[in-house]
Amino acid sequence: MRKPKYIRVVVDRAIHRELDYVVPEELAERIGVGSRVRVPFRDRCALATVVGVLEHSEAKGIRPIEVVIGDAPILSEQLLELARWISAYYCCPIETVMRSMLPQVIRRAEVGWKKQLFVQPGRKIDSAELEKLRKRAPRQAELLEAISRLESPVRAAQLLRQIALDNQTLRALVKRGLAELREEAVVRDPHADEQFIATSNLVLNEEQSHASEEITQALDSPENARPILLHGVTGSGKTEIYLQAIRAALDYGRTAIVLVPEISLTPQTVERFKGRFADVQDAVAVLHSHLSEGERHDEWHKIHSGRARIVIGARSA
Repeated sequence: MRKPKYIRVVVDRAIHRELDYVVPEELAERIGVGSRVRVPFRDRCALATVVGVLEHSEAKGIRPIEVVIGDAPILSEQLLELARWISAYYCCPIETVMRSMLPQVIRRAEVGWKKQLFVQPGRKIDSAELEKLRKRAPRQAELLEAISRLESPVRAAQLLRQIALDNQTLRALVKRGLAELREEAVVRDPHADEQFIATSNLVLNEEQSHASEEITQALDSPENARPILLHGVTGSGKTEIYLQAIRAALDYGRTAIVLVPEISLTPQTVERFKGRFADVQDAVAVLHSHLSEGERHDEWHKIHSGRARIVIGARSA
């Protein structure tokens, strides 16, 4: 694949046209259609989305892009094609369409992944060298023994808290090559501290069973897919049918989106879904207005990457 020399972008501004920019050599490996970039725009800078990669450009006075945001494109070529269709069909500026495709927290460059330092063992030492370290620096020896027992990298801050030692001691081991530090992104899970009790399918009554079978048959024949309206008064057991239909979709290797009114997206609702799908709990994403920007960023990326198989959200999300 050739490195792009020029790109065409849609700037996050109401200018109603696309602009061309030069791609610096050092950024060419990281850029592609759908990437987010920061570009010089008039006398300031602006965020933009790459909509085309070019070998040549007829534009005059082309300036280079400043930064590529993120490690991979955010929008697929299929979504960009959809954006162009919506723009043409509804006579709407394409930048407006693309703003609706990307949440504000993703469009902005300031919110990114939360990074933390992880520690793992470095070079090994023999018992004589360890004994010498115990005499000269007992705190370092204590920390080294704790690190040597690790089966996988752990958060440095967590380990230091557990054994009541400070960062200076860890840095001394790193300097000696006895420990290694690396920075990793950690997911901000809004439900990380909660425990969800696994639940099983409930026994359906005759009416529920009939409705559930209709939905399952539709899943079995995607070529005949159609909207299905499930009607029932409050408390009649509609949610149980939704849950079993989602389980059937997962069994077919598919995914599910659950849209509910914001007022219905209560902790009890989340608990019910998380409990029913405890076996794929990490694959459940929840979007609502009470998430922090960081949590919203991470949940969106879980969905975008395909790690989320069930997405529960308010219609506004």
